[in-house]
Amino acid sequence: MATFTPSSPISRLGRGGNVPRIPNGGDEGGPPDSGLPNYGARLRRARLGLICAIATVSMVFVSLTSAYVVRRGLPTFDDNSRVYLRDWGMVQLPWLLLAINTALLMISSVTMEAARRTITRRAALAPVSSIPGISLGKERNFPWLGVTTLLGFGFLIGQGIAWGELRARGFFVNTNPNSSFVYLLTAAHAVHLAGGVIALLWAGVTSLQHRPVEGRRIVVDVTAWYWHFMALLWIYVFALLALVR
Repeated sequence: MATFTPSSPISRLGRGGNVPRIPNGGDEGGPPDSGLPNYGARLRRARLGLICAIATVSMVFVSLTSAYVVRRGLPTFDDNSRVYLRDWGMVQLPWLLLAINTALLMISSVTMEAARRTITRRAALAPVSSIPGISLGKERNFPWLGVTTLLGFGFLIGQGIAWGELRARGFFVNTNPNSSFVYLLTAAHAVHLAGGVIALLWAGVTSLQHRPVEGRRIVVDVTAWYWHFMALLWIYVFALLALVR
């Protein structure tokens, strides 16, 4: 039986002899040779960095929790009486203030999610709106980021007021081991939340500079997930203070 053997390898596919190419393998952004930013790859890298940061913060609070629980059950040896004494002590926490702060943070998590969904929708419609002759109409832009920032500052101010109330009740950092851990846990959370507030301010600055919406979406998206984590972390700290006294 006769067979056909090509004299040269088939190296041309598609019309015009060009091999079909999918820009960036389907990723967002322009092709590698177009010089356009690849916002999809940037978003994935940013989310990966966020996961690493969340894991680090989680390990910090796991360590603090372990020390908190273990120290609560450990007595202290008194050199004068030569006996072991329980020096844990009680702390009268301002529960009403802490509950108000919790409500502020929960509301800010909702407004942060609204900001994330708004910027995601705008980023998805950006390629369509850039087509000549295509108009998507005017969209109402509610300042979700600004509201979230104000609520974040309100939470931090509320925590400062709660610390002042603790001092007014006679509980300082060195009053007893329990009060030391109360200040340590709440202050550690406040410091990490302040980092989220700085990210919110940066997102607001980039919006004022009229940068591409795809780039601003990365900042808002990562900040939103970090902010949700801070809200859940505060619920954990609040419950820990309520259960371990």
